[in-house]
Amino acid sequence: MRKTQRLFAIAGAACVALSSALLFTACADGEEKQVLRIYNWEDYICNENDEEAGYVDLVAAFEEAYGCEVEYSTFGTNENMYNELKINEGSYDLVCPSDYMIMKMINEDMCEPFTEDFKTNSSYAENVSPYIREIFEENGWDDYAVGYMWGTMGFMYNPAASDTIAEDVQSWKVLENEAYYKKATLKDSVRDTYFYALACVYNDELAALADEYESGDMTAEEYNDELNVIMNRTDEDTVEAARQYLRDVKKNIYGFEVDSGKNDMVTGKIDINFCWSGDAAYGIYEASEEDGSSLAYSVPDYVSNIWFDGWVIPKGGNVELAEAFLDFISTPEHAMMNMDYIGYTSVLAGDEIYTDWVLDSYEVAEEGARLQELIDSGDVREYDLGYFFSDDPDTDEYTFYAYAEDKSGMLGAQYPEYGVVTRCAVMQFFEEDANNRINMMWEDVKGAEIPIPAVIFIAVIVVALGGAYLVAKYGYDWFRGKPKKGYTKVDDDK
Repeated sequence: MRKTQRLFAIAGAACVALSSALLFTACADGEEKQVLRIYNWEDYICNENDEEAGYVDLVAAFEEAYGCEVEYSTFGTNENMYNELKINEGSYDLVCPSDYMIMKMINEDMCEPFTEDFKTNSSYAENVSPYIREIFEENGWDDYAVGYMWGTMGFMYNPAASDTIAEDVQSWKVLENEAYYKKATLKDSVRDTYFYALACVYNDELAALADEYESGDMTAEEYNDELNVIMNRTDEDTVEAARQYLRDVKKNIYGFEVDSGKNDMVTGKIDINFCWSGDAAYGIYEASEEDGSSLAYSVPDYVSNIWFDGWVIPKGGNVELAEAFLDFISTPEHAMMNMDYIGYTSVLAGDEIYTDWVLDSYEVAEEGARLQELIDSGDVREYDLGYFFSDDPDTDEYTFYAYAEDKSGMLGAQYPEYGVVTRCAVMQFFEEDANNRINMMWEDVKGAEIPIPAVIFIAVIVVALGGAYLVAKYGYDWFRGKPKKGYTKVDDDK
């Protein structure tokens, strides 16, 4: 982000936090307080009161505004969240799974539908991006889920690590490169890393498909449909190919991680991190703030994952209070505060977010001849976000000039251009047999491999312990064996 100052004055933020459009009834004085039980990802909401930075604890502010209590819990993976819901049914009113887990929960009838009033009259309905709304409708999520954050997957990298790294990370296969031995990480997440493996296994097929699209032989919609088919394959041959690829590339990487990768990038422990775009935005900003160093983000060629985290109400949840909370955090002011705090990109759009967030952060301030000079030199380029902020795909209302370097910086991480999202696939829900097959593959990939010297050492220890046991039980005579037939064994001291 070119501007590093915080976006909000605390007075304005505090006012907003206590004045969200109250479409839903708060608890009246004297009544027993209702309790809203929220289950969210770790570090995934603004939960800090900081006057200097302009932050307000959104959970606490909601409690005060609505006269209720919130029990707020966090999880580390979609699978952990799902298992918790299965074990303790009815324990939560609002949870935040990712795309494929949303599909799984809907398919298993685990969700309450949102009310028509919320879907048409809430802050969310008013502000959600047309692009996001269409994807939720196309996937059949819109009755049971609302969006929260979204983005792509790619590589956060350190441009200073090598002269070729910016080019190298244009390929998913960069983690094979011995130049980055033990300097890169993959996600400790079965679905995300399986997706990565498919991008490598089917690299040639994806390249051929990209050529076909770029030559004009297929539409953007047809191209995206084909990508979704390839990147959601689960047949035995595909899973086996993914297993072999991951076992091989595992030897070259530093390890698997879920949340530590962005900090390892900032501290310089690693040079490449397979990550969600929100983590890249966070890492790029933190590195710049900490010591002025520059990190960057790349969505490699041919394909990527476009992911969504959304809110669902588990069966039996308090629909009214859950909708009230979502209405509260879906105002543009709260969305911008939340994005600034966690580094991820909200699914909410609208002119206020475009002007006060995107343009205020990224638009080049130069005008006239100076701007034209920067354009001619290639330092500045047009950036079009009409697909995200407008219902009209042909509008130029959301086109602005940004520094060219921002494409691989926070702007590119937070708001990918249309050409990037066109080649992004959505992870689909897998049926039980496919899911089991992939989970077994993942357990095999994650299993620890014991080095040969360690195997020899363990074998020596086992033999030594076995010998000690036999000596203790039978004495040293056991080693001498039985006497030959016709002979009698005698003791040495006789």
